[in-house]
Amino acid sequence: MFCVTKPLFGRLLATATFVTTITVVASTSHAQFFRNAAVGGVKIDAEGVLTNPEVGDMKELQAAWQEGLQDVPAELDKWTDLRFVSLRQLEAQIAAANAAGKPIPDAVRFLAGLQRVKYVLVYPDRKDIVLAGPAEGWKVNQMGSVVGATSNRPVLTLDDLMVALRAAEASNRSGISCSIDPTPEGLQRMQQLSGRLSARGGPQAAARQMEEALGPQTISVTGVPATSHFARVIVAADFRMKRLAMDFEPAPVDGMPSFLDMAKGRRSALNNMMPRWWLAPMYEPIRRDENALAWELRGQGVRCLTEQEFLNEAGQKQRTGGADPTAQKWADTFTKQFDELAHEDSSFGQLRNVMDLAVVGALLFKEGLLEKSGLEAPSLMHDEPLAEFPAPRMVPSQASFVKAGRSWVISVSGGVQIFPWQVADRTEVSSDLASARPDQPAADRGWYWQR
Repeated sequence: MFCVTKPLFGRLLATATFVTTITVVASTSHAQFFRNAAVGGVKIDAEGVLTNPEVGDMKELQAAWQEGLQDVPAELDKWTDLRFVSLRQLEAQIAAANAAGKPIPDAVRFLAGLQRVKYVLVYPDRKDIVLAGPAEGWKVNQMGSVVGATSNRPVLTLDDLMVALRAAEASNRSGISCSIDPTPEGLQRMQQLSGRLSARGGPQAAARQMEEALGPQTISVTGVPATSHFARVIVAADFRMKRLAMDFEPAPVDGMPSFLDMAKGRRSALNNMMPRWWLAPMYEPIRRDENALAWELRGQGVRCLTEQEFLNEAGQKQRTGGADPTAQKWADTFTKQFDELAHEDSSFGQLRNVMDLAVVGALLFKEGLLEKSGLEAPSLMHDEPLAEFPAPRMVPSQASFVKAGRSWVISVSGGVQIFPWQVADRTEVSSDLASARPDQPAADRGWYWQR
C-alpha cells in the first residue's frame, strides 16, 4: 500500500494512495465456489493479483457461501460463554470423515462455532488438549465471512488451526508476517516523477501518472504457506486497515477519521516522510495454574503500530526509528477502537482469531504441552491437506486526491507481524485458574461440550 502527497493546483495536495485490494476465482458451481471462497471483503485472482471486490461480487459470494453451508446442529446453535473442543476427538472426527470418503462436516471445519480461544486445558489422563471459548451457531455475513449467528464475530476454522500448529516451531525463529511494498524501481520512478508533476490535465491525470510510475506492488508472506487461508487473513486485514487509514472508505465505527483527514489540519510540513503502519499481537501475560494444566489467553489480541520512514533522493526508503505524531494518533485510535472495528469488519476479527491460534501453537511447543498431555494428532499436525488458494502476489497502485498542506508524504504499509513465542514467553501463575479446568466429560460425550 502506498500513498504520495504533493502540492498541486494551489492548495490542492495530490495524495496518491496506493492500496491493495484482494481476488477469488468463482466456480460456476455454487458448492465449488463455497469451498474455494476467500476472506470476506477482498478478492485474489488466479494470477495472485489483488483487487477491490464490487458490491455485486460480495452479494454473490455471500449467497454462495450461505447456500453451501450445512445446517448448524441444534446443540451448537445457541450462544454460550464457554464451549469446549477436544483436539483428540477433533482428530478422530477428521479420521472418520476420511475413512468414510466424506467431506469434513462444517461443524468440525468451524470448530463448533468457537469465536476465540480463552482457555487451553491439558488432560494427561485422557491424552487430550482442549480449547475453550465463547461460541454459537454461524451464518455468512455481507463480506462473505462465516460469523456468529448473533454476535457477528468470525468463527475459528480448522484450517487456520492446522496452519498454526504446523508453523508453531518455526515461528519461534522467523515469526509470521505479510507485507505489501512498492518495488525499488517503482519508488525510484516515483521519486523522479514527483518533481515534474503539474496541474496540466487535472488531478486525475496526475494520479494516473503516479500509478503508472509506481507500477504493481509486491506481496510477501512468511512463516505460513502463501496459499493458505491463514495467509489470506493477514493480507486482508492489512489491506482493510490501509483502506481506512488512506480514506478509500469511511471507518465502520464513529470517532475514527482517516489519517488523511487528520493530516489536513496540520500546519507543520510533512517533510517527505513515510508513515508506516503494521498490525501486531497485544495480549496480557498468559495465566496458568500451578500444575501448568490450565492456561488462559487474555487481552484484545491486536494493536496497530507505526514508524516514520522517508524517501531519499535515490528513491530508497530510510528508517528513522520514530513516529510521526499524526500517524501515531491514527494508530492509537485504531488500537483503541479495535473491538468495535472487529465487530463491524470481519477481516479484523479473523486476524485476531489467527493470532489466538498462533499463540496456542507456540504455547503447546514452548511449554511441551503435547508431550505432557500425550496427545497424538497426526491429521492436525501434518497429514490432513490444507485448503489451497492462489497466493497473493501483487496489487495495482491506486491514487486519490485530498486537500492538505504544502508538503508531500509517501506512506508505505508495514503489513502484519506476529511473533507468537513472545506472547507465550509472558506468563504468570494464578491460584484460582484450576477451577477453569473442569473434569473432562466421558469420551462418549463427543468432541465438544459446554457447561
